[in-house]
Amino acid sequence: MNLAYPAQKFQDWLTQQWVILRGRRINPSEVPWLMGPFGHLDAIGEDFIGQLARKEDLVIEDETSKQGLIPSMDKLNLPACEFLTLSRHIIDFYEDTADYSLDFSVKWNPFFKVFGILLNKMFSNRINQLNVPTGNIKNGELLNSKVITLKDPLTDQARYTFWFRSVQSSGRVIYSGAYGLSTLPSGKTCIKAVFPLPNGNATVLMAPRVGKNGELVLDSSGTEFGDAGFYFLLKDSKGNCWSQYIRSFRDRLIVSTERDYISAKQTFTLWHWKVLTFNYRINRSS
Repeated sequence: MNLAYPAQKFQDWLTQQWVILRGRRINPSEVPWLMGPFGHLDAIGEDFIGQLARKEDLVIEDETSKQGLIPSMDKLNLPACEFLTLSRHIIDFYEDTADYSLDFSVKWNPFFKVFGILLNKMFSNRINQLNVPTGNIKNGELLNSKVITLKDPLTDQARYTFWFRSVQSSGRVIYSGAYGLSTLPSGKTCIKAVFPLPNGNATVLMAPRVGKNGELVLDSSGTEFGDAGFYFLLKDSKGNCWSQYIRSFRDRLIVSTERDYISAKQTFTLWHWKVLTFNYRINRSS
């Protein structure tokens, strides 16, 4: 029987063992579209980014003026008729994310709120990752937003682009993820976000399309392994890699242009029940 790495917190071991029992063993070389950085037991967040840079001999850049989650939005490979209608403000946001500020509000489905509290107490508060506020926030709460690029010093090419977001008033890290593009086995190009966790990560692959008003719609809905969707990945006690595709959990993000700012609505659902909604207001800082 394959076992999760033993020398860690019991709740981490238990969730990883569930992935091993319910998921599938993977060969990283055969699923490059899925792979991303795995977290360490002792460091997530900015500490992990520093460790990753030292481990892979990369250079950290976090103060340059031009840093975006996506180097060029035309690499989304959208149909030409859609790309031409995509808002230029949205394109600029993804290609120059570091020059934007964000605030957000939160609304929970009361039925699922207890699961958010348990997630924070068992995992998020300790690992400083996926630290979603457990109370509704009606008025905008300002986010500290930082884009951190890890570059190969020999080629000057970006290896990883991390988007680090924390609540300004409390300093709590909501997301620290590596963003980029990935081509699914079907040939579909998706935006990939990888959130390092102890001995593994949570990876979300979101398929893009453009709405009738020029908004960008990103959807993680899929039906099987290899589709867009939510994945857990980990290494077991012997160094084997495993992945579990969570079809029931979905993330949908709609990014729109308002009069003088960008708005975004992010909705998480479980078994088609709405769990949590984020509303963002995004303004250019300069």
